[in-house]
Amino acid sequence: MSRADEIRANIAALESRIAAACARAKRARSEVTLVAVSKTFPASDIDFAIEAGMTDVGENKVQEARDKKPNVTRNARWHLIGHLQSNKVKDAVRVFDVIHTIDSIELAEKIARAGVGQAFQPVLLLQVNIGREPQKSGVDPSEVAALAQRIPLRGLMAIPPVGSADEMRPYFRELRALRDDCKLKELSIGMTDDFEVAIEEGATIIRVGRAIFGNR
Repeated sequence: MSRADEIRANIAALESRIAAACARAKRARSEVTLVAVSKTFPASDIDFAIEAGMTDVGENKVQEARDKKPNVTRNARWHLIGHLQSNKVKDAVRVFDVIHTIDSIELAEKIARAGVGQAFQPVLLLQVNIGREPQKSGVDPSEVAALAQRIPLRGLMAIPPVGSADEMRPYFRELRALRDDCKLKELSIGMTDDFEVAIEEGATIIRVGRAIFGNR
């Protein structure tokens, strides 16, 4: 099987699982955006994924995406799903359509300044440290409401503590409640091992890499 056929088959299998999860949750498939997480994989794999129907691509590192994107021949929306360092903001604004990892007023303001004069400003999601883990990026859940009033956010994103898919439910539900309280649209939760539970709990964006591109 060619690499293109492998990726196409993986996406078809993944789409079946997404559709089933949406059906269980009585949601339309159109309510969930699938982001193909392509970190460490080559531009050719991204092209194969886009050819197979992917419209959204996710990368963890600004520099990797900056270097890789010019070699992708097909169009997609690019999502930054990894930590954004202040010194990478200018590149991030040029490369990405959606930034999932805003974690301070200062970072949002730097993005706004970097985008002055551009026709397009990236969509911003606030990263929430929903498990309150000291080693992880993101704002404390108690800070979300105040920040949502000061930053032009589209939604919230989180990476819960490691655990089984069902152990993710309380975190997903807490983040959804925060999102609803702030009257935001997007809920970026769920990866390869727990995206079905995330969909059942209200995810509007899921970030899946391994189920599409295989093991790194």
